[in-house]
Amino acid sequence: MIELHTWDTPNGRKVSVALEEMGLPYTVRTVNITKDEQFDPAFLAISPNNRIPAIVDPEGPDGKPISVFESGAILIYLAEKTGRFLPKDARGRMAVVEWLMWQMGGFGPMPGQVHHFLMVKDPADQRYGLERYSKETRRLYGVLDRRLKGRPFVATEGEPSIADFAILGWAWRHERHRVDLAEFPEVRRWYGTMMERPGTRRGFEAKLA
Repeated sequence: MIELHTWDTPNGRKVSVALEEMGLPYTVRTVNITKDEQFDPAFLAISPNNRIPAIVDPEGPDGKPISVFESGAILIYLAEKTGRFLPKDARGRMAVVEWLMWQMGGFGPMPGQVHHFLMVKDPADQRYGLERYSKETRRLYGVLDRRLKGRPFVATEGEPSIADFAILGWAWRHERHRVDLAEFPEVRRWYGTMMERPGTRRGFEAKLA
């Protein structure tokens, strides 16, 4: 059974959704980041960047335990382990990897900054950062909206990919981003479709904190 070391965050939800969609048995080991448990030496042994999530798979590629950190790397690992949600042909695989990297490099770090500046109490300290990162976050929602026009999923047909799981983890917090999905109709359609999937629902209902 895979150990998921995590907390109730967008990055944590990416992996719980993937595990549920893939039908992989797992157990949750909470890492309370509000109490700095991510700096515990035992956690640092599997996640040296002191960030959640991380996994430990007792049945790694060579039959021996393996630990994986960074949510994007975890998604690729799980997809390769199960042979699901990542196309085998080079062109299809690359499309998924592109959008996974898009999420990891932008649609995560940018709304994450919105989360940060919304918590800054001094308006003078908050104003510039919140304006800057809110603008970039909305731009990214626009990129996603254009990509989804005429497409059921971000990078694949027929069923979603790990790129959808990654992006959904952050779109889940759209209200906290101060983004109304009515302004991005293709994103809203896709979001509704994903949230109706039983595996995805279970991934968001899993107790991570």
